[in-house]
Amino acid sequence: MNTHNEKLTILVVDDISENLVLMHGLLKDDYHVRLAKNGEKALEAVMVEPIPDLILLDIMMPEMDGYEVCQRMKKHPITEHIPIIFLTAKVQDEDEKKGLDLGASDYITKPISPSILLSRVANHLKLKKYEDFLRDQNAFLESEVARRTADIAAIQDVTILALSSLAETRDTDTGNHIRRTQIYVKLLAQELRKNEQFTAQFTDEYIATLFKSAPLHDLGKVGIPDKILLKPGKLTEDEFNIMKTHTTLGCEALSRAEELLGTKVAFLSCAKEIALSHQEKWDGSGYPSGLVGDQIPLAARLMAVADVYDALISRRVYKDPMSHEKASSIIIQGRGTHFDPDVVAAFKNVQNAFLETAQLYDEKD
Repeated sequence: MNTHNEKLTILVVDDISENLVLMHGLLKDDYHVRLAKNGEKALEAVMVEPIPDLILLDIMMPEMDGYEVCQRMKKHPITEHIPIIFLTAKVQDEDEKKGLDLGASDYITKPISPSILLSRVANHLKLKKYEDFLRDQNAFLESEVARRTADIAAIQDVTILALSSLAETRDTDTGNHIRRTQIYVKLLAQELRKNEQFTAQFTDEYIATLFKSAPLHDLGKVGIPDKILLKPGKLTEDEFNIMKTHTTLGCEALSRAEELLGTKVAFLSCAKEIALSHQEKWDGSGYPSGLVGDQIPLAARLMAVADVYDALISRRVYKDPMSHEKASSIIIQGRGTHFDPDVVAAFKNVQNAFLETAQLYDEKD
């Protein structure tokens, strides 16, 4: 609420000078009074600091009547909450309804009764004080909720990265694998959204969930013995069977976390799909469940391409890195066998962005 010499400000709008003089005389002892002789002057005067706390507005004015003035003020964010009291000789119900429908707070009929005027003005100013207080409180609460939500999201992100980094620290050759695959998945999702078959599913919210969930795809590696995880040579069949359990170990860990939380969380549901099924293959030859085609969750199908591409271009204890061109060729050749054909089509369109990401977050970072 604005003050001027410790008085609230009232704007009086009337095209008759005598009425302005009368209103000024009635109000000047208790309020700072600002006067405007027509609608255009009123729209200018209402924007002058201090912004008026209340407006007394005549209806019958030439060129721009009070209804139009009221309508324009109620559409402006600076003036929309200022109470407007119409001053008018009109006494028909339809006239009063029209003004109230436009957002006016009250009507005072002419000739003006000083006691009624002062009483109505005082009551509406009290009401405005409480409404301003509630708006300020609501704005504060909304900002506080937004701040705390952001804090929770930040804590969530840090926790995810901490968990995924824990898995990656046991695999010393993976470098920035987490960050790269996270970006790859986002690139694929954004490109796949252009396919009308997937447009509805790939909302901004779902893509953000994918991005947040992707780092947890190899969480289960924490449960794989070092002698297998870090073995420089080819794994035996038994060792490979143990290695394959990282998918179920990761999914089970996330499921237990969700159970302890006691509620479903979108990114955990997505992370479970990715952790469990990112090693599945389109033709059913993958693991752990041998899912075929669309049985494989879409999030896992994206991660399959992202994970394999990054594994191919990265140095491992058992192999040298492969060129982008060779890795891309293998991904494309795997269309319809290892990988979802639609995801491979998306990869072909964004493979240059994959290369840029790989170069930006290469193993030397």
